[in-house]
Formats: sequence, structure tokens, C-alpha cells
Amino acid sequence: MPVHYSISLPDPSAARGSDPRLSFTANGADTFAEQLQDALRTPVLFERWRATQEDPDDVDPSWGVTDPGATVSGRQSDLRIDLVAITRIPGDVLKQRLRWLAGSHWELRDVR
Repeated sequence: MPVHYSISLPDPSAARGSDPRLSFTANGADTFAEQLQDALRTPVLFERWRATQEDPDDVDPSWGVTDPGATVSGRQSDLRIDLVAITRIPGDVLKQRLRWLAGSHWELRDVR
């Protein structure tokens, strides 16, 4: 059963991970939503991260799980951006993807 995650980017300009190869490049709500949706639907972000590891073949493949049916919507709310991700991906994997994309510049507001 899909889970709804409400995520906030309080300062979208700071929502960047520590590695530019993995980080958000978005500026607007729609583009942030598209980039997170792609990170949930496809293995591209995981494979980029895995390639940066000392022994890529030793990485636990469960971190690469995808959900081709995942959807993410975004909207601007004052200065922050609110995202709603609907996915079957486990919460710990979703949080890891957000850390790659946004560093620590995101907040999980609600899960249902």
C-alpha cells in the first residue's frame, strides 16, 4: 500500500546535497517534484551514488529499490516548497534519497 509523505523544503535555495553529482538542481516546486519523483521511480540516483563508493559491488542492493508508480507533487508556499510523495518505497530509503538530493535542508512533516 502506498504511503503519503509530506515534505517541506524551508529554504529551497539551500536544498542541496553535499555531492553536486547527486544534489537537487531545481529552483521551482514543479522541478523539485520532478527530480524527487525520478529519484523514486528510477535507479539513476542510486547508481550515481553507488559509483562513488569505494567498493560499489559491496553496496546493499536494497538501497536501490524503485517504485515506477511513485508520484510527487510540489507547490510553493510563501518562501518554502512543499512536496507530497506517494510511494511504496520504505521510509528509510526515501529519507536517504532526500539526504543525497537536499542534504539536511528538508523536513518530513507528515506520513500517512
